[in-house]
Formats: sequence, C-alpha cells, structure tokens
Amino acid sequence: MQILTSAVLAAFVGYVGAWYFGILEGNFALLLFLATVVTGLYWLAERFYFLPQRQQAAAALQAQDIARRAELSKLGIAKVDGDVTEARNKLLAQPWWLDWTAGLFPVIIAVFLLRSFLFEPFKIPSGSMIPTLQIGDLILVNKFHYGIRLPVINSKITEGNAPQRGDVMVFRYPPKPSLDYIKRVVGVPGDEVAYLNKRLTINGKPVETSTLPEFFDEDSMRYFKQFEETVGDKKHGVLNDDNRPAFVPGADEFEFKGNCRYSVEGVICKVPSGHYFMMGDNRDNSLDSRYWGFVPDKNIVGRAFFVWMNFGNPKRIGSFN
Repeated sequence: MQILTSAVLAAFVGYVGAWYFGILEGNFALLLFLATVVTGLYWLAERFYFLPQRQQAAAALQAQDIARRAELSKLGIAKVDGDVTEARNKLLAQPWWLDWTAGLFPVIIAVFLLRSFLFEPFKIPSGSMIPTLQIGDLILVNKFHYGIRLPVINSKITEGNAPQRGDVMVFRYPPKPSLDYIKRVVGVPGDEVAYLNKRLTINGKPVETSTLPEFFDEDSMRYFKQFEETVGDKKHGVLNDDNRPAFVPGADEFEFKGNCRYSVEGVICKVPSGHYFMMGDNRDNSLDSRYWGFVPDKNIVGRAFFVWMNFGNPKRIGSFN
C-alpha cells in the first residue's frame, strides 16, 4: 500500500505541477472531485480494515503482556521489567501514507461540498467589470441561487432562481468552457438587446442612465466617463472610453449569431431561449456577448455577490449588489 499510495500522491503532484507550468490545462473541480473520492476510499479502508487490524494487534500485545506478568507472578516475581505502552501506541498510530490520504479526507470533503454546492471564491483577473469590481477583488459566488448543479459535469439538479437582468454572474466561457468569466446579465431569453452608440436599450426601452463624476483608473492613469445604469432593479456604474469606437470590431462566429445585427453604431441581438446576453460594466474594455455570443444555461456557475478581500485595498470588502 505504501508504494501504491506514493504513486497516487505523485500523480496528483505531477498533475498540479504540469498545470502550474502550463504543460496541460487543469480542471480544479475535477481535481478536487478525484481527491475527495481517493481520500474517501482510504478513509473507509482505514475505518473498517486498517484501524481494526492495528487495534487487534495492540490488543494481542496487551494480552500477551498480561499473561506474561501473570505467569511471573505465580513464580513469585512481582516486579517485571518492560512496558508495552510505547509499543502499543506505535501499533495504533497511523502510518504516513494514511495520514496523507484518510487523514485529509474530512478537510477535503468539507471543501468539496462547500465549493460545489454553497459558495466558491474567485479572483477578478481583469478590468472588464470596473467600476463594480476591481482587479484583485476576491469575490464569493453563490452556487445554489440559480439551482444546485453537480460538480464537474455542471448538470442542474434543482431549479433555483432564474437569472435576472442586472445580476453579476460567473459562467463558463462559451468558446472555452474550462475558463470562468464574470459579467453582468443584461438580456434574458426573449429579450432584444441593443447597444448602439454606447447606450443600452432592452426591448426597445432605453435603460435609465445618469451621469456620474469621471472615474480615474489607477492602472492606466486615465479618466473615463462614468454613468449609472439601472438594469432590472439594480443600479450600477458603467464606464465609456471616448477613444474606442461604437461598432464591435472582430466579432467571432458563434451559435445563434444570426440573431444579431452588427452596424457601425453597435449591435442588436435577440436572446434565444435558454441563453443570456452578458456585458462587462467597463463597456469599451470588455470582451463579452457582443463578441463571442450568448451564454447557455448549462454554462452558469453562480451569482457573484460579495467581495471578501482585496489585499491591495481592504476597503473594497462588502456586497456589490
């Protein structure tokens, strides 16, 4: 078992190392699932096989010691050298290969259940959601709000709430589902979403917009025009860059692209059934549904709702919905 366990642990380390150095594309959900299964099997083996064996061996040693002392007592020898307590404790102790498998199972399964069905942490890697979310924000995502999904395969097992306009949602990037993206829902199934001349219209009704003071981006050392939009029942800030054109350059080919009409003014899209139209709040610095299409329901990961830490700016901690 020591050799087998060494091979299993080496495989896990090798996978993580190859992922870290970019040799292969990692899947943390799959890795965590496999770790839970493997350590769970070791935990069961420890509980129902290895531990009883060690307890039996320790009991046999204790019985032998008692029998020996009884025989010596019959011979009038009351004081007997030797204490089996240390040897008994060594027999009962978990070997290293069980410490690193069965011993880790309670922690791993707790993380697996929490991450898969309740809340999952994410880090904001880009500025596409500025000013709502900043680069470096560590956010929490509610995994059950839109319905509980099975880990790895992402199949929905409970209905949950339907995504609403204005929600900030994490989803699997349609062109490459191994990547997680975060954007704002601006169009739900059946909506006609128009983004023309940098203004948003939903079902023919312009989204309520008011002007805010200019936003200073510390990374680019520039000021951007800032507005407050009300999408659904949620008010949030958006940025516009006067140096970027209104039209959408280089839109990809995607499913249901025929539902969209592109022009020099921007784009108009009819959202198909079971899909959502997503946009970043940093409108001119966001690759979103304007470029790569609609997000299918099966790609939904969860609803983002809270910044739990930003090490560069702890004042960012708090809800953003």
